[in-house]
Amino acid sequence: MKKYAAIIFTDYMLDMRARLWIFLLLIFYWLGYMIVIRGIFLTYNYDLTAQLSAYEIFQTMLHGLRMDGSMAGYLLAFSGLLLTISAVIPGRWIHPALTYTNLAVTILSSLVVVIDMELYRHWGFRINNTPFFYMGSGAVGSVSTWVWIKGIAIWIILSAACGWIYIYTIGRYTKVLPPAQQKKSAFVLLAAAGLMFLPIRGSFSVAPMNTGFVYFHKTKVYANHAAINVLWNFLYSIRKSAQSSYPENFFDKQKAEPLFASLYPASDSTARLWSAAKPNIIVIIIESFTADVIEPLGGIKDLCPNFTGLCKEGILFDNFYASGDRTDKGMISVLSGYPAQPQTSIIRYPAKTQRLPHLNKHMHALGYKSSFIYGGDVDFANFRSYLTNGGFDHITDMDDFPGNLNTSKWGVHDHYMFNKALAELDTTRTPFFKVILTLSSHEPFDVPMDPYIQGQDEESLFLNACHYTDKSIGDFIRSCKKQPWWNNTIVIMTADHGHRHPGNKSLYTRERFRIPLLMVGGPIKKDSVIHTIAGQTDIANTLLAQLDKSSPEFLFSKDILGNKVVPFAPFFFTDGYGFVMPDKFIVYDNPGKQFLKKENVDEHDIELSKAYQQILFSDYNKR
Repeated sequence: MKKYAAIIFTDYMLDMRARLWIFLLLIFYWLGYMIVIRGIFLTYNYDLTAQLSAYEIFQTMLHGLRMDGSMAGYLLAFSGLLLTISAVIPGRWIHPALTYTNLAVTILSSLVVVIDMELYRHWGFRINNTPFFYMGSGAVGSVSTWVWIKGIAIWIILSAACGWIYIYTIGRYTKVLPPAQQKKSAFVLLAAAGLMFLPIRGSFSVAPMNTGFVYFHKTKVYANHAAINVLWNFLYSIRKSAQSSYPENFFDKQKAEPLFASLYPASDSTARLWSAAKPNIIVIIIESFTADVIEPLGGIKDLCPNFTGLCKEGILFDNFYASGDRTDKGMISVLSGYPAQPQTSIIRYPAKTQRLPHLNKHMHALGYKSSFIYGGDVDFANFRSYLTNGGFDHITDMDDFPGNLNTSKWGVHDHYMFNKALAELDTTRTPFFKVILTLSSHEPFDVPMDPYIQGQDEESLFLNACHYTDKSIGDFIRSCKKQPWWNNTIVIMTADHGHRHPGNKSLYTRERFRIPLLMVGGPIKKDSVIHTIAGQTDIANTLLAQLDKSSPEFLFSKDILGNKVVPFAPFFFTDGYGFVMPDKFIVYDNPGKQFLKKENVDEHDIELSKAYQQILFSDYNKR
C-alpha cells in the first residue's frame, strides 16, 4: 500500500513539476520580452533617450517592471489556464495550443511595438486607440518608404528572434510533456494562474494598475512615457474607447465655475480692425505652420518670405497658441471655438459635434455665402460629418480636382488647391465666407519644388514644405489683390497646430503649440502687432465682435480685442494640458497627477488652469 501511494505521489510531483517548470519559463519569456521592447523603444528614439542620464534610463526600466508584470500577468494567466486544463484533459493538444497562442501574441505584440516607436516620434505619446480612428483615411500615405522598410525589418527580426527563443526554451518541453497522470496537479496549476491577479492589479490598494503607477520623473515626460508598457497601454485604451467621458471630479465644480467665468468677463467695447461693415472673409488654416518658421515671430530668417511680407501689411498676433496637436482638433477649435481634449477628439462623435456652436452658422445668419475647400479627402477623420453639420453651402475636396493633380500622398498640392479656391471665389456671391485648409506641409513633405534647404532629414524636408506652402499662399494673395472684391475682403491666416520641428521640441513645450494669427485685406488696419495672449478658440468671438455679433454660445472663446479681455491660452496634449499667461506658464500631467512646469505661478493661477480643464470635461460630457 505504501509503495502504491509512493508511486501516485511521484506521478503527481512529476506532473506538477513539469507543468510548473513550463509556467516558470513562460514567466521569464514574457518578462524578458517586455524588457527587450522597452530597450528597443529607447534605442529607436535615441535622440530623446540621449537627454536622459544613465540613472534615469535605469529608472525607466525599473519602474516599468511594475506595468510589465501586469501585462505579462494577463498572458500568463491564460497560459496557466491551458496548463491547468491539460492536467485534466489528456492528449498532446497542449503543445500546439501553447505554442501557437504565444507565438501569435508575440508577432502581434511586436507589430504594436514597431508602430508605437515610430508614432511616438511624431505624436509624443505611447500608442493607444487613436490610430484606429485614421484607418482607411489615407493617413498611411504620410509614411515614407524608408520608414516602412525599417519598421517591417524590425518587426520580422524581433518576431523571429523571440519565436526562436520560445521554441528553443519552452517549445521543447511542451513537445514532450506527457499526458497528466494525476489530476490533482490541476489545483496547484490553477492556483499559480490565479496568483497572476496580483501583478495584473499591480497593488493591494483600491487603485488598480494605471499609467500613473510607473510615472517617477517630475519634469521629464519622456522618461515617464518610456516606463509605460506599450502593450498594456494599447489594450487599456481599446477597452476604454467606448467610454467617451471625462472625470467630473478633477477639480471642485463649485469653485471651477466662478474661476472659469473670471477668464471671460463681458467686454463693453472692442478695438476695430477693419473699416468695412460686412467684408468678405477668407480663413486659411495652414498645416503645421508653427511660429518657428515665421521670421517676425522669432522664426527662421527668410524661410517664409511671403508670410513675413504680409505681416507688414496687416495685423499680427504674436502670442497665439494652438489648442491641440492635430488637424481634427485644430479645425474644431477654429470653427467652433471649442478646445482640444486630452484623451480624445470630439470630431469622432458626430452626435456631439452636431451640438457644438459653429462659426459658419453665425456667418449664414449674417447673410454670408459659405464654402470649404481642401485638397485632401474630406472624409478623413469625420471632416465631412462635421462640415455638413456646420452648414457649409459647398464643400470641395480632392475628388473635385482632375485626377492628374492628385500627386501628393495626401491629395492635391497647395498651389493647385489655391488656384481652384481663387476660381471659386470669382464666381461666388458676396459677402462670402470661405475656409481653406492646406495639406502640403504634412508628412511626408513631398512638395513639387526644388529644395530650398539641402538635406533629406525630416527637419529639412519639413522646412522645405513650409517654404513651398508659403510660396503658394503668397501667389494666392497676390492674385486676390487683383480681384474686384479684394478691397472688401479680410483674410485670416492661422495654423491647425504647431510642430515638433524645427528643433524636435517636446510635446508639452509652449513653443510646440505657438502658431501665427495674421489678418490682412483691403479694409484692414496696416502693420500692427497685437501682443495679447490668446488661442485658436478665440478666433470665433474675435471675428464676430468685429461684426458686432459676438456670441455667448462660444463658451470657450473670448474677444481678443475686447476692453476687458483676460490674456491667457490653454493647450492640450495627450494626457495633459498647458496654460499660458503673461510671464506665467503651467504644464500638468494627468496620469502622474503632477505639474511638469510651474513658472512664476501662485495657487490662484493653478486653480484657474484646473478649473478650465474641469469645465471642459463637464461640457464635453454633456454634448
